[in-house]
Amino acid sequence: MAGWNVDTAAGPLGAGTVTLVEGSSFCISLSNGDIFPEQPHGVFHQDTRILSRWNLSVNGHSLESLTAQPKEPYRALFAGRIRGPDGKADSPLIVERLHEVGAGIQEKLTIRNFSLESVDCLVSLRVEADFADLFEVKAARIQNSWNETRHVGVDSITISSEWHNIRKSIVISASAAEIESDGLTFRITVPARGYWSTSLSVVPAAEEADAVEFVRDKKDGPSPSDVRRLEWVAKTPRLQMGNRSIERTLQRSYDDLGALRIEDPRHPERVVVAAGAPWFMTLFGRDSLWASEMSLPVDPSLALGTLQTLADYQGKVVDPVSEEEPGKILHEVRLDVSSGLALGGKSVYYGSVDATPLFVAVLGSVSRWGFAKDIIAKLLPNADRALDWIRNFGDKDGDGFVEYERLNDQGLIHQGWKDSWDGINFADGRLAEPPLALCEVQAYVYAAYSARAWMAYDAGDEALGNELADQMVVFKKKFNEQFWMPKHGYYAVALDNEKRQVDACASNMGHCLWLGLVDEDKAPLIAKRLMSPEMFSGWGIRTLGSDMGAYNPASYHNGSVWPHDNAIIAAGLLRYGFMEEAQRISTALLEAAEYTGGRLPELFCGFSRDQFPEPVPYPSACSPQAWAATTPILLITSLMRYDAHISQGGMWMDPVLPPSYGDVHITNAPMGTGRITIDVKGSIPSVQGLPDNITFHRGYRPWISELVEQSARGRTWGRRRS
Repeated sequence: MAGWNVDTAAGPLGAGTVTLVEGSSFCISLSNGDIFPEQPHGVFHQDTRILSRWNLSVNGHSLESLTAQPKEPYRALFAGRIRGPDGKADSPLIVERLHEVGAGIQEKLTIRNFSLESVDCLVSLRVEADFADLFEVKAARIQNSWNETRHVGVDSITISSEWHNIRKSIVISASAAEIESDGLTFRITVPARGYWSTSLSVVPAAEEADAVEFVRDKKDGPSPSDVRRLEWVAKTPRLQMGNRSIERTLQRSYDDLGALRIEDPRHPERVVVAAGAPWFMTLFGRDSLWASEMSLPVDPSLALGTLQTLADYQGKVVDPVSEEEPGKILHEVRLDVSSGLALGGKSVYYGSVDATPLFVAVLGSVSRWGFAKDIIAKLLPNADRALDWIRNFGDKDGDGFVEYERLNDQGLIHQGWKDSWDGINFADGRLAEPPLALCEVQAYVYAAYSARAWMAYDAGDEALGNELADQMVVFKKKFNEQFWMPKHGYYAVALDNEKRQVDACASNMGHCLWLGLVDEDKAPLIAKRLMSPEMFSGWGIRTLGSDMGAYNPASYHNGSVWPHDNAIIAAGLLRYGFMEEAQRISTALLEAAEYTGGRLPELFCGFSRDQFPEPVPYPSACSPQAWAATTPILLITSLMRYDAHISQGGMWMDPVLPPSYGDVHITNAPMGTGRITIDVKGSIPSVQGLPDNITFHRGYRPWISELVEQSARGRTWGRRRS
């Protein structure tokens, strides 16, 4: 994940907060449904906090929380009680608040009276809108002071504010309320053994004409968010597993991935993946690409939309402020006023070393999943410009490896996925100095060469395919010579500014396994090291070994456990034949998900499972978060060894699921132009409904690097053992 300054961990939300998300909008509140401006709370729309205070009181008392239960990623039901008039502990009044997030928020407020007498209630809501920038709220330093005006209508309050000729407004609507400038009041009588209910909404004024009721009773039909979710459910695979806990986790992943989809405002037909809630509900290069890659078996169109949108933003000029360079793929996009506070001070920031090679690699993956050749062909010029960036701007010193060093002192110090200020260090704890060539980035570069070479061969461009195939061979040999540390038995996490091996034992090298950059003779040593007690916590592989100088189990990148990192490593271990190790990682993560309602967070602390029998949460982890949501998908599809190459007329499966996972039944799975049904019973796979041009193979899908190697040697396409 990436943040807005050199210390990228998101600000802590505190215990008991509830996050709701729908598209690029989200809400953070306390467990009683209240929102306070001095906390990182609020309703956010287009990177702006449009609602900063939403405080409910009944007869002068705030709500004592009983429960807060998410119904969908965008809707939650809060229940609480209020103090009785005689001060007794048990109150007869129970308050229910149903929140739904869309282009704003709606609350359906219900007060139930469980006494035998009617109760008079004064219900008040204090309302504020500071229109603070998302980054200001995240960092708890509100800088801009807006000039506010309020207009009180019959059933509404309009709060308008202006700052530097920028004007924003929201409309708070409620019927049968006493409207005052600071909020709303209802004077009601709740009948004995009865209830009172009303609905309130907050929407940006510019969208008032399009505002619709968020929360609806069943008789009124689904809300727009419900419709969007149902459309998503209809197109995603339906899954049944013998292990119901894993099934629930996968279903939660589907739901969260659906909620994290956002539309490109310039191309509404395109859907891309936002990085994660609460602070990263926008397009990110690295995060969105990885999440798209990991979710290909669920919905390949997410990856295509992400690639198309990133291609539109591809760098064209050299701009040290935003770190834009020709051919470079962006790091993050920010909307509205946020751009002034974002990295580089512009709406688009390019300070990422890995998004550009990942763009080409993911395009290669997408090309396998059956999209029309002309759709892929339109993106090939973008892929070639990305390769030009790799060779020129990415490799400024001409040593063959891609390095990074920020172009201005306001940018990210570290520009790989471990982008916190202290994320890359030596074994003794000393910080590594940029320019730095990260080991996993070289794996992404290798995958980019491989993907583009195969797409060239597939399109009949043998000359380009041969050129890139030769580069792959030289690159892999050089990497294994310069990054391998024989005395340690693992790869350096990076080469530093003096081309010294940064000798910390970090999880980064596991990415090199999945992408095939590791020499066969080195893989067993890497697998052994990754699964050592210093690296494997019992819940997953740590980002940094516990015997390293910078190790801290409660740090963002120096000893924590990141689910997506582990899923990539597990897939890599399977590629090199380490089945039991991959099963152990997968099982540990899926067991960890049981402690968080089936939703894996962005990361958790790296304490040993022997010391703490439950995963220790990291205070500011994003949840839901895109590549954490797609982690269970990659874990299960990797262990199913389930993949496709439509242009080669095949799909592959060779399951190695642990017996504890039970049998698997999947329907409505996308495959080429059709939908298929998959069954795995006792590790025996079967498939129904394959399109006529696709053949099922029992085995693993040939790796792209293998196909390139065979094409370069002039051999016909085939399969060989992993």
